[in-house]
Amino acid sequence: MTATLTRGLAPVRAVLSNGAVVIAQETSMTPAVTISATFRAGSVHEPAGTPGLSYLTGRVIDRGTERRTASDIAQELDDRGVSLRVSTNRHGLTLSCTCLTEDFEDVLDIVLDVARFPVFPEAEIVKRRAEAITAVRQDEDNPAVLAVEGLLRLLYGAAHPYGRSVKGTSSSLEHIGRADIIRFHADRLRPGALTLAIVGDVHPERAIDLTRRQLEPWTTDAVRPVEIPGVPSGSRQPRPVLVIPMAGKAQTDVAYGFTTIRRLDPRYYAYWMMNNILGQFGLGGRLADNIRERQGMAYYAFSAFDPAPAEAPLIIRAGVDPRNVERAIAAIDHEVATLGADGPTDMEMRETRQFLVGSIPRLLETNQSIASFLQLAEEFGLGLDFDRRLPGLLRAVTIDEVRSAAREVLQIDRAAVSIAGPQ
Repeated sequence: MTATLTRGLAPVRAVLSNGAVVIAQETSMTPAVTISATFRAGSVHEPAGTPGLSYLTGRVIDRGTERRTASDIAQELDDRGVSLRVSTNRHGLTLSCTCLTEDFEDVLDIVLDVARFPVFPEAEIVKRRAEAITAVRQDEDNPAVLAVEGLLRLLYGAAHPYGRSVKGTSSSLEHIGRADIIRFHADRLRPGALTLAIVGDVHPERAIDLTRRQLEPWTTDAVRPVEIPGVPSGSRQPRPVLVIPMAGKAQTDVAYGFTTIRRLDPRYYAYWMMNNILGQFGLGGRLADNIRERQGMAYYAFSAFDPAPAEAPLIIRAGVDPRNVERAIAAIDHEVATLGADGPTDMEMRETRQFLVGSIPRLLETNQSIASFLQLAEEFGLGLDFDRRLPGLLRAVTIDEVRSAAREVLQIDRAAVSIAGPQ
């Protein structure tokens, strides 16, 4: 049961008695195994008034368990040449690492120990809180970060889970204590909220059997679902513009965007292709061709459209000389309005379809990328054969569907604009 680019993936999926989902995929790329444990415990799951709680929990979760001290964990992983990565985003908290095949059982034990039995020592919380606040302050000095965060506040509002920073604020982090972290771990890091992907040089049945022995004694109540509020998509007059002055910066960053659709909306693939034409294809689609290549006034220009369970943002970003901000926004307006009104050309459709279908194998080049792909498919219920169905889904999109997607979203009076940089 080996993953190859010609045959596609052949993962084995098991739902344990406690609700945990395990997906195992055998590969023969290297004598190594990637373990990726993702819990539905991102920033959208934080209780009201605790922005940054998920982020801080992730920073301190590996600092000791009931069986191992922080030094024990570090030493056991270091002896095996393993680096445990803990990351958080809006929807998930993930513990991931890659180990040699011979160390798989031992490393799996460590990862699940860290996930299940952290003790959150007070001294470690104090230390990691200080590091988290430093990271927030570094972001506050970064025009690119501030422009995007400002745009998301304009689009969603500061009270919406998508409108606030995943890392929280210096003030919110200061007020998060050990009791908050322990409660969040108990509420959100439960087996019913876990998707565990195991990809590499290990037989799927063995991987699932080892995981079942480790996890099935872990029983908790079901995880409470979190409903993400919807977002109005109507036009706003005048369109909101946020200017964030940052003295001493050499570059201005522009974030320009819209709210769009949910991942499971049947129009998703047309939106994906439309965004690729706008700001992804080649060196940045129409946006980069105009702003960067022809006019030479941007250090970078592109658009991004990532899947989400709620209405996702489509974000256009550009880094420009402060003297060129108005020209850059005018150029973005032009490309947005033109694609929105006229849709793509036949050539753009052919090239973007070929590009997206051709890029699928690159999504499956490493054990880590395969694990991420499988977890994303699980998150949205796309099926174990999604990698094999995806080319057909993209080929089925018509030019009229992409034209309709562009017409729906690419209206300059629906946009919001955030600008961070020197006055």
